[in-house]
Amino acid sequence: MVGSASLLGLDPISIGNLMWAPLLIILMKVVVVFGVGLVATMLMVWFERKAIAGMNNRIGPNKAGPWGLLQTLADGTKLFFKEDLLPERADRFVFRLAPFLAFVPAFLVWSIIPLGGDFSNGKDGLVTWFGHTTRVQLADPPVGILLLLALSSIAVYGIMLAGWSSGSKYPLLGSVRASAQMVSYEAALGLSVATVILLAGTLSTSGIVGNQGNFVNWHVISTGVIPFVIFMIAATAEMNRPPFDLVEAEQELVGGFNTEYSGIRFGLFFLAEFMNTITMSGIIVTLFFGGPQGLFDIPGIPGAWEGTLWLIAKIVVFLYIYVWMRATLPRFRYDQLMNLGWKILIPASLGWFMLMAVLRLARDEDWNRGIVIAACIVVLLLCVGILSLANRVSKANREREGAMF
Repeated sequence: MVGSASLLGLDPISIGNLMWAPLLIILMKVVVVFGVGLVATMLMVWFERKAIAGMNNRIGPNKAGPWGLLQTLADGTKLFFKEDLLPERADRFVFRLAPFLAFVPAFLVWSIIPLGGDFSNGKDGLVTWFGHTTRVQLADPPVGILLLLALSSIAVYGIMLAGWSSGSKYPLLGSVRASAQMVSYEAALGLSVATVILLAGTLSTSGIVGNQGNFVNWHVISTGVIPFVIFMIAATAEMNRPPFDLVEAEQELVGGFNTEYSGIRFGLFFLAEFMNTITMSGIIVTLFFGGPQGLFDIPGIPGAWEGTLWLIAKIVVFLYIYVWMRATLPRFRYDQLMNLGWKILIPASLGWFMLMAVLRLARDEDWNRGIVIAACIVVLLLCVGILSLANRVSKANREREGAMF
């Protein structure tokens, strides 16, 4: 029974006889995760509008509720009562399904993110609530990272199908861009995650957090910063946030993939974008910044709650970074988007993963570390030179042949 529960990633509280108390605790965690997720999305919309307004020397939301906090609720209520249009040439079933394919995966990812817990002294994030041992997360499957990558891939289907099913060419162009963008950046994102898995030795999210016992062991440091930078850029492109929001470039696509959507269906796409930002910030914190593990102990706060406070603080930092990027960076051209993904991020992430693998093997086999590092540097410089030469030759050929259209 214990082995099967561990294999499925079930909560430790579910092992044995399920009485009322364990069931209520599991139900409480489900309600808290999804309830807090919805509220956090509302606050994220307000936070982004308010922060960008401050950066642009504007006021931002300030009428609905204190400091404009209820502005998102007012907008959502308006969308509920707006007319829900269905284009004549649309595929009705797919057109209705697409918003949910974009919105639901962002919520499901939160089921595998440790939201707190005591990871000190080998406690593995386990806490005791009402006399029962549990985790501050819904599930901890042994393949949690694979589930994360699968859900992030499913989310793009919502955008692709929304554009295809609308029966219009401009949303279709936006969906085609989304598929090309996902293919270009999914590989780099996966390779940067593979570097984390290599060091952590596990696919479990709680295991990855437990492997980052102190600041020096945080994966942003132990992996050499490069995988974090690649993951941050690739995740931004996966979420279609500026400067990678070419799937809804208004001056090119008349609004992009969601042009034909209105009412609450449009609202679901709108919420999915902001929910994905919060979700990806949580993933970044979990993979590279120790998750709920803090830099120091907060006096007077129990370990489990302290971990939750640290997690929230780290996520807020990355949310501000994403807002900052949106307010300051211009949109990429499409050729720049493709070049960054295929010619820089994928080779860099693959090369860095191989470097970390060689260093790990050298440590396990007790090879001479200096010789190994020198050889790796020579090989990396040679690969960079070959790639740079190939790019220059390709650019020269394009300039010689001229534009195709």
